[in-house]
Amino acid sequence: MTEPSISAEIRRPPWPSAGLVLLAPGGVSPGDGARLATLLGLRPLACAADRQANPQEAMAQLAAESQGWLLPLGLDPGAELAQPGCWSEALGAWRQPVLLQLPAVQTESGLARAYTALLAATGVPLVGLVQQGGPWAPERRRVDGLPWLGWLPAEMPLAGSLEEEAAQALRLHVLARWQLSSARAAEPAHPTP
Repeated sequence: MTEPSISAEIRRPPWPSAGLVLLAPGGVSPGDGARLATLLGLRPLACAADRQANPQEAMAQLAAESQGWLLPLGLDPGAELAQPGCWSEALGAWRQPVLLQLPAVQTESGLARAYTALLAATGVPLVGLVQQGGPWAPERRRVDGLPWLGWLPAEMPLAGSLEEEAAQALRLHVLARWQLSSARAAEPAHPTP
């Protein structure tokens, strides 16, 4: 009599949630979004930078997208829209995980703290912060106490370079924190008796 074989393979969805929204002070350019999407293996989506757009309708459309996307938001997440409110409020209401990207020149300005506070106040699940370009100073980023994930070099890195290693480390950090963020969002707010 033979025993049935038991597979130790665990089936997981390819992504912790359907996708990520990429935010930046002033908005994200499509090119910056495409570079990060390529690094993460995500499909970049287009989002018009239109203050007249209804973010609730846009979030409903995102919910219908198949998994594995990155949406670079072309508007500042805190900018007032034609309808009352801002994008960060809609992202928080939909519990949409986001990445916050800042150029290297803005990492010391206080914008990272201000935008992190805005996202926390509106209930947005912040996966973490990404520095775009410039020299990466991990010790300095650790000291500021924000959830920095790493840096994305200004140019696409060459194979085997230190920049490629940094980009791959960023990819792993983003995926790990995205998984953790999604697990926390799935936990019940109040324990059941």
